Amino acid sequence: MSFVDDISLWGLFLSSFISSTLMPGGSEVLLAYLLTQPEFSSIELLVAAAVGNSLGGILTYGMGWWLGFRWPLRVPQKKSQQRAMVVMQQYGAVSLLFSWVPFIGDPLCLVAGWIRCNLFYSVLLICLGKLMRYLLIVLIFG
Repeated sequence: MSFVDDISLWGLFLSSFISSTLMPGGSEVLLAYLLTQPEFSSIELLVAAAVGNSLGGILTYGMGWWLGFRWPLRVPQKKSQQRAMVVMQQYGAVSLLFSWVPFIGDPLCLVAGWIRCNLFYSVLLICLGKLMRYLLIVLIFG
């Protein structure tokens, strides 16, 4: 593997990480493109994308946990955060399987930390949801 290949994998990792924080990103497009390149195996691309995205979701969960100490739980102001709060209160940590869904996934992770969902189950379900997202892309484009 060359230096350029390493940069591409790290780029996918970083793009996936940023995409799963509260900032927008386009890691799916990058993954689909890299799947067309012969230098990379589907497995290493899947691992780079899923690990980066999972760590970003876990960071967002941690940000919510921290926010809970700074500001006691109250109704969020943004519509996506309000929807995430309703889903979290109804379904708990299980809803984190959908942490990959655009516009609501990141707020789900944030609210899960804020309302103190079980850390072990939250991390497990965030990772599983994120892995399934990228596995689907690998199966379609790989």
